[in-house]
Amino acid sequence: MGASSLRILVVGAGIAGLAVARALRLAGFRPDVTEKLPPAERTEVGLYLPGNAARALRRLDLDGPLRPLGQVIHRQRFLDAAGVPLCEVDLDALWAGVGECRALPRSELHRVLLTGAGGAVRHGAEISTVEPLPGGVAVGFADGTGGEYDLVVGADGPRSMVRTLAGLGGPPRAGGQVVYRAVVRGGPRVLEWTALLGERAGFLVVPIGVGRLHCYADEAGTGLPADPLARLHELFGAYGGPVPEVLAALERVHVELTEEVELGRWYHGRVLLVGDAAHATAPTLSQGAAMALEDAVVLAESLRAAGSVEAALIAYESRRRPRTRWVRDRTRDRNRTRDVPPALRDPLLRGRGGRIFQEHYRLLVDPL
Repeated sequence: MGASSLRILVVGAGIAGLAVARALRLAGFRPDVTEKLPPAERTEVGLYLPGNAARALRRLDLDGPLRPLGQVIHRQRFLDAAGVPLCEVDLDALWAGVGECRALPRSELHRVLLTGAGGAVRHGAEISTVEPLPGGVAVGFADGTGGEYDLVVGADGPRSMVRTLAGLGGPPRAGGQVVYRAVVRGGPRVLEWTALLGERAGFLVVPIGVGRLHCYADEAGTGLPADPLARLHELFGAYGGPVPEVLAALERVHVELTEEVELGRWYHGRVLLVGDAAHATAPTLSQGAAMALEDAVVLAESLRAAGSVEAALIAYESRRRPRTRWVRDRTRDRNRTRDVPPALRDPLLRGRGGRIFQEHYRLLVDPL
């Protein structure tokens, strides 16, 4: 296929969409990128990128711009609710030869990807119709404009409009967790990824550089609290370790429900889903961004290597499904441990926790 002549539309300018745009540009394509939301400041939250995310960013030639940002994380520490150690994972050993683990503000990764994608995003462009054509796709937008493309890539998240319009699936399924995120300044000194595990709830603190901490907490549930900050104090007020100082420093909290997307297929005709639009899971393994970055790399490689768009989409899905299925299954495995009473769970983790948690990433250490 002639890269320069292939008309590609990427719908969504989050991590998945911008990563796809970057990968396609490196492969010689010139995609259009649209986003239904206007350009605006994003909610300040942190992000933890495991080693396979670093490898994908290296393949996107973005490891250099990312290197000064955030903080490299060398170790995961698991504690009980009182702050007593349970187990550790040596991240340098786990991801040796793959990439270093890094934590940083999500907005900083977004800026790096936006620059890498060329910076040209059509904001306020809400997609309204997707119609198959012989050898292409007709796309309409809510403002009455439209266009024809050889390939449409839906990178518009777990509630993907592209997925609905293309007949690939309906709304996401509730994941059964309430998730709280915040960035704290002036909190306790935390040097490594540190999680405290309670009963059907957990509290994670990760340094993201310049004295900032990314805080992530979750509990089992299906409804949003009226006062997220008060709920955090109610849930975790008796926890030990760094949690009391973190709670004291908290000012604003972002709260949402987890969602899952599991589909029979990721493409229909010349419409393809990537990232959370295709395979969203709960953020338990911190693989959402990593899977989106890997998707981008593999899609560009598949388009360059195949003789047709159709062949490229078949190759892409066959390569990506095993890894995303692994992430989904291991996420569910780890989430099920929430239902185990701490009196049973904690002794197991003290004896085998490091090996158990390390095993959840075994397949992801392998090449894409």
